[in-house]
Amino acid sequence: MSKITVKDGTEIYYKDWGTGQVLFFHHGWPLSGDDWDGQMMFFLKQGFRVIAHDRRGHGRSSQTADGHDMDTYAADVAELTEALDLKDAIHIGHSTGGGEVIRYVAKYGKDRVAKAVLISAVTPIMVQTENNPEGIPMSVFDEIREGTAFNRPQYFQDFTLPFYGYNREGAKISQGVRDNWWRQGMMGGIKAHYDCIKAFSETDFTDDLKSVEVPVLVMHGEDDQIVPFPLTGAKAVNLLKNGKLISYPGFPHGMPTTEAATINADLLAFIKE
Repeated sequence: MSKITVKDGTEIYYKDWGTGQVLFFHHGWPLSGDDWDGQMMFFLKQGFRVIAHDRRGHGRSSQTADGHDMDTYAADVAELTEALDLKDAIHIGHSTGGGEVIRYVAKYGKDRVAKAVLISAVTPIMVQTENNPEGIPMSVFDEIREGTAFNRPQYFQDFTLPFYGYNREGAKISQGVRDNWWRQGMMGGIKAHYDCIKAFSETDFTDDLKSVEVPVLVMHGEDDQIVPFPLTGAKAVNLLKNGKLISYPGFPHGMPTTEAATINADLLAFIKE
């Protein structure tokens, strides 16, 4: 297994396959690098070098008690990219991973990042505040915290339904996809998952988005029930200096899995621009 030990002693697991242009994938809550299987295989066959890590506390990385915040997540990625000496990389993040991407690119990406992609991302900010009155009420995130902390096995089973749009009329439900989401979630540490809810809901990425110079593609499903498009993707693209938006009518939060063919084709087109 490929792991690095970052400065606080945490072990970060990663997969690193192939050669060529580097695509670095950042997963969402509460998953692991395995959530990118559909992209890793596709782009590996296209001749890219594909890398995906497990965020601290998630998947096969250390189940740490501390460090579950965006600054630490980005610092962990920076240590990994430095250890692998990655240059001209394209960083692609889904959901919470999108926040991680933009924070990493803004703080550490100079001379290492060529482009970035935010898929169903939590940027610029999700929670309702005085400055973000149309955001999601804190009570919603408190409910996610309660379910995660005290009923995680069943709560995670139930969470897959809105995540993939499987609660919509006529949806074609894949039990394997649901089981794989649950498998990934239960591999991680409950403390990490609990703390990460604050990180993905309350972190304000406005300044990060404004400061990034490289081209950024924003991809978002218009039927995203987890990270609503009007609050996030639709706003994020307007904060970017060099942003491009593709929104998808009817696509759910988990569209890299359920709509992999479409997402992969659009990613490939952006990478080749």
